[in-house]
Amino acid sequence: MAGPTTAQRGAAGRADSSARPPHIGPEGPRISRRLLLVLIGVAAALLAAFVVWALYGSSWFRVEKVRTSGVEVLTREEVEAVAATPVGAPLASVDIDAMERRLRQKLPRIDTVDVVRSWPDGIGLKVTERKPVLLVEKDGKFVEVDAEGVRFATVAEAPEGVPLLELKPEPSASLRRFGEDRLLREAVRVAGDLPDGVAADTEVVRVVSYDDISLRLTRDREVMWGSGEDGSVKARVLDALMMASPKAGHFDVSVPTAPAVSAS
Repeated sequence: MAGPTTAQRGAAGRADSSARPPHIGPEGPRISRRLLLVLIGVAAALLAAFVVWALYGSSWFRVEKVRTSGVEVLTREEVEAVAATPVGAPLASVDIDAMERRLRQKLPRIDTVDVVRSWPDGIGLKVTERKPVLLVEKDGKFVEVDAEGVRFATVAEAPEGVPLLELKPEPSASLRRFGEDRLLREAVRVAGDLPDGVAADTEVVRVVSYDDISLRLTRDREVMWGSGEDGSVKARVLDALMMASPKAGHFDVSVPTAPAVSAS
């Protein structure tokens, strides 16, 4: 049987060629990828512009409320007046670091303060006030001293339960060596080491020198504490002495390994 003719083979070849998809060169995909990247870039720029406008240009995220917490002696009105929150300003533009610095500088009773953004329209002022552990009498008023030895406020009336500091150092080598500021810190250290029951009954912390610190308690009781060293040990010994001799009037824990107690 005779094979296909030349004309027939040519026709079949043309038919096969027309059935194959047209060839796409490498330029086509490159153009598509470039267009996609351009579109993504435009979309990102538009999104960024919208976010900036929403935060700074729109009326959506502007300061409308100020909430203050943690105040005890200070009032909310005092704190908020010093904070000077820019009501109506974009929330994102508020300089919270500057507000914190201003509050600490102008209100020394504040120990720590956190100024936080409360989205979508508020500012929160979280205040922690200093607590007095000792009082220094001056010109008929009382200077409050906190646990770090910072004199932070002067009040007309002594807060209840805070002992008075009698800082009357004798002219001595101890005074020249340590100075009144160091003696004040030692008194604060002693006040912080007192057992809770003793602290509640302490009326006066008397400092004569670095090694001569004593306490005057209610019911005319007295405690010789010595220096501020070994405070936790002295506190435990004093607790034990008071439990063993509840009617005693004089306790000496200046040398905690050899404590003493007497009626007066």
